[in-house]
Amino acid sequence: MNKHSYPLGIAALMLAGCMNMQPKYERPAAPIPAQWPATADAVQKQATAPAVVGWEQFFTDPDLKKLIRQALENNRDLRVSTLNIEKARAQYQIQRADLFPKINATGSGTNQRTPAAASTTGSTLLTHQYSANLGFSSYELDFFGRVRSLRDQAVYQYLSTEEAKRSAQITLVAEVANAYLTMVADMESLELARQTLRTQRESYDMTKRQLEFGSVTELTLRQAETSVESARADVAKYMTQVDQDRNALVLLVGTAPEVNLDEMRSLKAVSQTATLPDGLPSTVLQNRPDVLEAERDLQGYNANIGAARAAFFPTISLTASAGVASNELGSLFNGSNRAWSFAPQIVLPIFNAGLNKANLKVAEVNRDISVAQYEKAIQTAFKEVSDSLAQRATLEEQLSAQTALVNATERSFTLSRLRFEKGLDNYLTVLDAQRSYYSAQQNLITVRLSDVSNQVTLYKVLGGGAF
Repeated sequence: MNKHSYPLGIAALMLAGCMNMQPKYERPAAPIPAQWPATADAVQKQATAPAVVGWEQFFTDPDLKKLIRQALENNRDLRVSTLNIEKARAQYQIQRADLFPKINATGSGTNQRTPAAASTTGSTLLTHQYSANLGFSSYELDFFGRVRSLRDQAVYQYLSTEEAKRSAQITLVAEVANAYLTMVADMESLELARQTLRTQRESYDMTKRQLEFGSVTELTLRQAETSVESARADVAKYMTQVDQDRNALVLLVGTAPEVNLDEMRSLKAVSQTATLPDGLPSTVLQNRPDVLEAERDLQGYNANIGAARAAFFPTISLTASAGVASNELGSLFNGSNRAWSFAPQIVLPIFNAGLNKANLKVAEVNRDISVAQYEKAIQTAFKEVSDSLAQRATLEEQLSAQTALVNATERSFTLSRLRFEKGLDNYLTVLDAQRSYYSAQQNLITVRLSDVSNQVTLYKVLGGGAF
């Protein structure tokens, strides 16, 4: 090499020390429309980004807040997510530590006896060797960014687990809220069934007295009896559902609830939530934790390409130590016993049967797979929000229609009873009217539950609140 080219070689080596072989990361374009479907326009005007509304502001019922708070502290699935974060943080620290030399202090002593038969001098030899050193071994000079790329991949893996935990938190909040609201709705249905049973028993007793006076037939009595038994069966059914709802809620909370779950509640009273403001562009989905998790994974695979590319270049590592060495332990630390070693090593890949090319191809394909998974995550999020908005657009009309139906069937039931009592109609008309009224009341509870569950789902699919 020409002596004038030495400075250029040194400069090139210094530049290589700053080299980063990772591809420049660019967030993939979201493969979704910029706005929600037209059917959602009306309700978009009523909603704000839940990302700025924490769950403690979104939910207003104090008992529900207590249950959510307990679940966030005690739920076992969420605990696993938290432990995964701790593991990812430790893995990042492991990769980061590779950027620095590992310095160790060592002390050693060797005592050896060589018999006369094996000695070059023909007599028995006793040898002693003692040393104390401070140094590092196999420290890689990261000229081509391999170690830094692995460090970056570990960082993104850690950030991905952070987003996974936030996603788990939002899902848990929604599950606790829906389980609680379902239990309250079933409690209302149970109370309605009990009220209906009491009413039917009163009607049955009255019909039985009328039979004794000969004013009705036994057929009428048996028709009244079917209403009693039907209501009794519904009471048993809803008692089972309430118990199962309570068990599901306790499992989600992860410990004994701090609220009395047996206390009767009104769905209308506990279902109040904060309004969700102004229409939002679909790009808000890029801040959803599961979408961010997919993006962190993508960034990690992008960083891994840099490590795979660096494998084509030389690996330079250093081993060095300094200390003292002596044949006598007592004189080990004398000034004249200083010892040192310096052993640089360079490994240049020449032939490995295409291993490095295959590793690079795997890294690039993993990146491409991750791009597709990121795009799929956004598309799934868009569908979930669109479905929730579509349902929300008709729920108000459903509630209005169902309330009107309850009022109409109540009036029909009242009139049919009056006509029966005056002998103008048979009891079968009363029975049909009563069943329609009872069914309409149960369906109203179901629609109310759908309404508030839709609000909870919308809160969840738009990305939830801060934690």
